[in-house]
Amino acid sequence: MTGAAGKTGRAVIRALARAGETVRAFVHHEEQVRLVQSLGAQEAVVGDMRDEALLEQVARGVRAVYHICPNMNPDEVSIGKAAIVAARAAGVERFVFHSVLHPQIEAMPHHWNKLRVEETLFESQLPYTILQPSNYMQNILTGLQPAGYMRNAWDGWRMIVERGVYAVPYSVESRTRMNMVDLEDVADAAAVVLTELGHSGSIYELAGSDTLTQTQVAEVLSRRLKHEVRTEQVPIEAWRRQAEASGMGSYQIETLVKMFQYCDRHDFLGNPRMLGHLIRRAPATLDAFVERAIREGLRR
Repeated sequence: MTGAAGKTGRAVIRALARAGETVRAFVHHEEQVRLVQSLGAQEAVVGDMRDEALLEQVARGVRAVYHICPNMNPDEVSIGKAAIVAARAAGVERFVFHSVLHPQIEAMPHHWNKLRVEETLFESQLPYTILQPSNYMQNILTGLQPAGYMRNAWDGWRMIVERGVYAVPYSVESRTRMNMVDLEDVADAAAVVLTELGHSGSIYELAGSDTLTQTQVAEVLSRRLKHEVRTEQVPIEAWRRQAEASGMGSYQIETLVKMFQYCDRHDFLGNPRMLGHLIRRAPATLDAFVERAIREGLRR
């Protein structure tokens, strides 16, 4: 598994460990080794995904590759191609690519780049499965920045609980609807396609059950927390300054700005039926996710 120490990788490791699978985790920093091993990875390799020779070494002797590129990486296409070449050289039985819902949207560069990787995979002659998850419910916890750039992974949740503010980079009047998905459901689906036969050549949308505007998300939060939570727009320029101060790179900032602008104007919808079919239960509702977040938050 590449990108194993990120929030997606950690969730998938836990799901695979529950299934009794052996995981070789590819991480970027030495200090991440202990983390992935504590989650259930039996092996951990430290390195850079742009190191093609190391990718080939990591792929040797594994049955399947689960490829997660670091979020909004400007080198996503070349990294994806290198991972595919390494998997072919190692003769792996299946290659599962962690893509994104609607990679066809050229207005969002990180989506468009994943489409280019998907295209390479089609031409690779590898047995492949592509997972296309929607945006995670867990992003509510981290707020407007990816978890890696936050001082605390629950900063967004703290603002919701303590100040009653659900901060979004969209107009409060925006009626844009989304099907957010629970990362734990995505991880369970990943474990299914990695361990079961019959998923080769498949592309699966992974979307949640609820179709909600950001205002409706705040209504769910208000109902579960039993106090008012209001949606509040963070102006793009204010968000940009905050992101720069946090150390986020210019490519990541501009890519996220384009995503915010797109989602302020257009729905971002998927169908939950395939996710339910894979995990053999209804995908989690936002209501259930918030209830779980409340329980976990009380333990912190």
